[in-house]
Amino acid sequence: MPRTLVRDLAAHIGQQVTVYGWVNSLRLQRKLQFVIVRDHTGLVQVTHKRPDGGGELEELIEHGMPPESAIKVTGIVVANEVVKLGGLELVPTSIEVAAKADTPLPIDKQSGIEHRLDWRFLDLRHPEHRVIFEVQTTFEQAIREFAYAEGCTELHTPKLMGTASESGAEVFKVKYFDTTAYLAQSPQFYKQMAIAAGIDKVFEIGPVFRAEPSFTSRHTTEFTGIDLEIAWIDGVEDVMRFEERMLAHALAAVHEQHGAQIADLFGTELVVPTVPFPRYTMADALKLLRERGWDPSGAKVDFDPEGERTFSAIVQERHGHEFAFVTEYPISIRPFYHLRPADNPAVTESFDLYWKGIEITTGAQREHRYDVLVKQAQEKGMKLDPLRSYVDCFRFGTPPHGGLGAGLNRILMVLLGLDSIRESTFLFRGPNRLEP
Repeated sequence: MPRTLVRDLAAHIGQQVTVYGWVNSLRLQRKLQFVIVRDHTGLVQVTHKRPDGGGELEELIEHGMPPESAIKVTGIVVANEVVKLGGLELVPTSIEVAAKADTPLPIDKQSGIEHRLDWRFLDLRHPEHRVIFEVQTTFEQAIREFAYAEGCTELHTPKLMGTASESGAEVFKVKYFDTTAYLAQSPQFYKQMAIAAGIDKVFEIGPVFRAEPSFTSRHTTEFTGIDLEIAWIDGVEDVMRFEERMLAHALAAVHEQHGAQIADLFGTELVVPTVPFPRYTMADALKLLRERGWDPSGAKVDFDPEGERTFSAIVQERHGHEFAFVTEYPISIRPFYHLRPADNPAVTESFDLYWKGIEITTGAQREHRYDVLVKQAQEKGMKLDPLRSYVDCFRFGTPPHGGLGAGLNRILMVLLGLDSIRESTFLFRGPNRLEP
């Protein structure tokens, strides 16, 4: 018999159907046996009346299908307003155990995150954990829809590189035949090559690797990056306008499809942002923070986590907005390829985007003039030979351009109000985790 999903059972009252799923729980009483069956669309109660003298079905339910066993249940859909799960139940005529689960289960609801990650496939059977990736799917689809509508070309750039993509730090080395390759810490240079190739707008959603020995709730050694580059811009403002519209579109799609579910499962209200987002220069943001007592010595030139949270709180107070751009970062903390404005060469035409106290995006207008780019690389102490295939892109007429990079897993963490990026990553990778 064809499979019927739990969410569709209400359309089959009085009919015989077959449901595939897992044993969520069992309640075995003297006269009745109750089995809660779970598939990816919901839960249904299977109600079996114990027959006089027992029987194979009674014995199977009693001893042959512990929680998390994979089963197929064939039975009649019966309306029963007493049943809390949708006001209906399934009265079984047969049950097939596709795969019996071992007992006891290695994790439960009280298990800590690290132990749950050891058994991630079991952990994700819980709806509140699995829905994270349903939200991710909707978010990615909406990002792509927006990018395609804006005329972007989707590329897939190499993840094996002959030289470190930016500074040589925070990269993983891998043996590559008789030489050394590096896992890409960013598709940055390849996006700019696409611009030099005449592709006006390019984006990618793909893996990014960072060899950072960080153990914070927001860092991971492998994540999914959302990267964008657009040509013929008038300034970095064009990039920020693109991103705020893109995020507003994607979050509206998530709100429409999952808003109620997010509120119910995570206790988080997803607010679709209005555009434009507030904008502050780094100098102005630091001034506001110091007025609140942050960094009393005045020595810091960038935010720390406390500064990020305080800044976002100030933005919320002033604008009632969860997002804010911070612009004009000093050249000392930005890469050599960020453009420096002629009227203020101590800063860069760059930005970070903050959401609820966490940085989710870094972007900038790039330096597209070959001679200026080379000079800035030399000032940063960069060796040009390993960068030759990159800097050569700017010798033959590359237009003004800019772009951004954002972490999908970090965005999901903030969107759902999760405590750690470990929760918003299918299989987390960190300094001490390469399994499962």
